[in-house]
This record gives sequence, structure tokens and C-alpha cells, in this order.
Amino acid sequence: MEYRPLGRSELQVSPLCFGGNVFGWTADERTSFSLLDAWIDAGFNFVDTADVYSRWAPGHSGGESETVIGRWVRQGGRRSKLVIATKVGNDMGEGRIGLKPERIREAVEASLRRLHLECIDLYQAHRDDESTPLDATLEAFGRLVDEGKVRAIGASNYSASRLQQALETSARLGLPRYESLQPLYNLYDRFEFEEELQALCRREHVGVINYYALAAGFLTGKYRSAEDASKSARGPTVVQKYLNARGQRIVRALDEAAERCNATPAQVAIAWVTAQPGITSPIASATSVAQLQDLVKAAELRLDEASLALLNEASAAH
Repeated sequence: MEYRPLGRSELQVSPLCFGGNVFGWTADERTSFSLLDAWIDAGFNFVDTADVYSRWAPGHSGGESETVIGRWVRQGGRRSKLVIATKVGNDMGEGRIGLKPERIREAVEASLRRLHLECIDLYQAHRDDESTPLDATLEAFGRLVDEGKVRAIGASNYSASRLQQALETSARLGLPRYESLQPLYNLYDRFEFEEELQALCRREHVGVINYYALAAGFLTGKYRSAEDASKSARGPTVVQKYLNARGQRIVRALDEAAERCNATPAQVAIAWVTAQPGITSPIASATSVAQLQDLVKAAELRLDEASLALLNEASAAH
């Protein structure tokens, strides 16, 4: 498998990233361990999580995903085969939110403990914190890099203007810069990334590890009606956002391209994202080894020009 450089950092990552939000939530610990082992065995090395996963689930307080990964690290002896990314900045409750230096320091120590790591490969700002000066946030991240607690830093959910400001701040102050961006991007959610962020990331050599590559499961083709969507924990979101004329047009195009390529709609949706300029490693999740094998095949799929044109036309904003 050909790994890809993540920005200008020394990190080399697989062409698909496993979304660790499922660990300790929809995948129990035993299943999660099997998924991590199978991911490495298939030749992939990149896993993304966050301190806040899965605080939204009843009875959870955050840190569940990191804790599961940490237990796998402690018992498996395969840490060196994995690039582990996590995030800070979302609301952990009790005022633990944002990107102030003291919050970053507190959060990284907690993540390191849960992950059973001495160094996090990629530490990301989960979302922009405009109440904290960029230089203060970047200086705090820089200290973690200097101390060997973090190898590289990245950003998630930043606008083009704020990412540009952050890159300029790092250059001006001689600080580590955001080597990656984690934006929302898939066949349906195209335009926010493509409008300005895509060109910026390509120009500045910022790696892109987009999330929701399958649009909360909608692009798998399994949610074709309100009744279908009601069976998912994310059903209301799917119904409100994706189950419309444009969404159904995209699913029909996925069906057609999948038949042409002898693949599944999910594989085609991921292959489309992977083929877009500037994309480094799309994030997708699985809750079983069988689903994971679907992701493996997606990473190997190369769409022909006719299929790419079909999907581009179906997902255009008209």
C-alpha cells in the first residue's frame, strides 16, 4: 500500500483513515480490538479519534474511544504500526471547552493517559476558538511538540480565512503549523470545502482528512426513505439533510456507477472522495470486520472518467 505524506510533517498515512468515534459506542471493546487488528492486517495505519468521543451517548462522559484505543495499545504490542490522531476543543462539560493554553495542556495529559501513549502522532484543534488568540493556541501546541508529547498538529472545522491566518501566524512566530485539516466533505457536502479550502490546502500543502465520507451512512444507499432512516440512530439527521431530490439523485448515480464498477455504493462514494484533488485520507468507520473489508475494497477502487463525470453531475448544486 502506498502511504501519503500528511502535510509537510514526517507522518506517512494510509489512503483511508478509520474513524474511531465508534469505539466504545456502537462497537464494544472486543469488537473494537478486532477492528484495529484487522485494519493493520489490511495494510492501513491511520486512526482518528477525539477526547469528546462518545460524550453524546447515554451514560458516557467523553474519553470512551480513547480509552478503548489505549487498552488495545497496552495489550497489543502493535503501537508502532499505527498513526494515532486525536482532538481537543469540543465541550467536555464543566467548562472544559476551547483552545486556551491551559485547556490544551489539561486535555493532552488526559488524552495521553487514556491512550497509554507518551506521544500523540497528530493532535488537532477540534474546532476554531475565536475567543482565544491564534498565537496563544499555536504557542501551546508548539510547547507540546517541543516536549515530545505531540509529533504534529492539525485543525478541524476551520474556515479558509481562519486556517490562512493560523498558517501565517505559525510562519511569523516560527511555530509548528497545522499540517492537516479535517473538514466535512463527501459527494453531498461538497461546496464549503471546494469553494476556498481545497485550493488553500493544495497551495499550502496541508493534508486533508475529511470526515463523514459516507454522509452519516446515507451514501451507502441503505437510507432511501424516511422509514429506512428511522431505523438509524442518525435517522432524523439523514431525513432532514439528505433525503431530498438532490440526495436521491446522488444515490441513483452511485447505484449506476457501482454496477458499472462491480462495487458497492459505499465503495464508490469513498473512491470518489479519494480521487478529488488535495484529499489525503478520508475518514470512514465500520462496526464489524465485514464492514471494514468493504472499506478496504473502497481504498483499492479506481473510478473511470465516465463514473466520475456521472457522480459530479448528480451531485452538482442544481
